Amino acid sequence: MYNPKHFEETRVEIMHALMRAHPLCTLVTLGAEGLVANHIPMLMRPGQGGFGTLVAHVARANPVWKETDFSMPVLVIFQGPQAYISPSWYATKQEHGKVVPTWNYAVVQASGLMQVHDDAQWVRAQATQLTAERESEFDKPWAVDDAPRDYTDTMINALVGIEIPLAKLTGKWKVSQNQPVANRQTVVQALQVDGGAQAAAMARLVEERAPR
Repeated sequence: MYNPKHFEETRVEIMHALMRAHPLCTLVTLGAEGLVANHIPMLMRPGQGGFGTLVAHVARANPVWKETDFSMPVLVIFQGPQAYISPSWYATKQEHGKVVPTWNYAVVQASGLMQVHDDAQWVRAQATQLTAERESEFDKPWAVDDAPRDYTDTMINALVGIEIPLAKLTGKWKVSQNQPVANRQTVVQALQVDGGAQAAAMARLVEERAPR
């Protein structure tokens, strides 16, 4: 992707944090029919490989686990906070009017060769780990073992596991770093007034990424 230097994020731990916070990614694969995009929640295992390893499961009926060209890397895209930025929010609008709209966002692109695990034990372990990670946010977390074993066995047999050891990780945090301090301050104020979760998350990123 186009990634100017002032928007680059190279710290692996920061990119991993976004991937864990926004696990529903877009998996782009190449097959006989061309490019295919699937939207799948992925689990990051940071200790496996230099950039970590992504693991997930897909429906057995999904052809992605059979029809992908496994000799080519797949692309996995994670979308973090995003927000439209109005030119009316910029302090410099009153000075010279030379302002235009833009869109702020934080994204991570990951790539590597995809592997398939048609193995019920592997899928159960992956699904259990993913569920535990997401359910940890709740007061009364649900666990895979809360459901009858014969029922979960049936469900898991309808799934296939995929694993992607990452060979490349690219981060882009486009959060007003190219704007003067006065504009960044007024953008934060406007986003905070918006009141939405996305706007609040973007306001924090704009504050954190102030150019030094």
